[in-house]
Amino acid sequence: MKKYSEKSFSIKQWNEDDRPREKLLLKGKAALSDAELIAILIGSGNRNESAVDLAKRILNSVDNNINKLVKLNVANLCKFKGIGQAKAISIITALELGKRQRLEEALVLPKMTSSKAVFKIMQPILEDLSHEEFWVIYLNNSNKILKKTALSKGGITGTLIDIRLLFKIAIELTAIGIILCHNHPSNKLQPSNEDLKITKKIKEAGAVLDIKVLDHLIITKIGYFSFADDGIL
Repeated sequence: MKKYSEKSFSIKQWNEDDRPREKLLLKGKAALSDAELIAILIGSGNRNESAVDLAKRILNSVDNNINKLVKLNVANLCKFKGIGQAKAISIITALELGKRQRLEEALVLPKMTSSKAVFKIMQPILEDLSHEEFWVIYLNNSNKILKKTALSKGGITGTLIDIRLLFKIAIELTAIGIILCHNHPSNKLQPSNEDLKITKKIKEAGAVLDIKVLDHLIITKIGYFSFADDGIL
């Protein structure tokens, strides 16, 4: 029996799942699934599966988590049949551009109006770290960012904070308020006893200097915890 190639069929005869480019043109980019977007990047699948099916298999290997997909390197991706070096590089490049876009977007968001706004700025910085980092966002009286800085870097389970340095920077900037942020590599959103203690200590020190601690966020890949939103600040 003669074996027909994909080219033997009109695009209009293809299943919609096999033609994500046409779907994007007709319905817009928001209508496409993650697998369909990746399928456009890789262009074609292999003898046994379409580009979309191959993309779905790649996503399944990382629990359909784009944040995990970002961590795959060229060698990891080339283990999938149908993915060569060029296709792997295309996927990695697109994901890196997306991450950089988020970082640039964060830089042009000067005013902090909510915990969600803080999360939007800080997650791209903290989400992929395997160790804890403690950051401080310094604000003026309009809640506009004067500076954001990593105050300390630690291990997997904690980091040491120099409170004197924290407020030295605040005084130099004539900051009116500060927002504390740190990540949990474990992805646990609940604050530890140490998190509660250091937040209280910084808040009390700030009260003496008339510098208000507006919030403390715990940042993870899956979301965030806000001390202010939870009423424990």
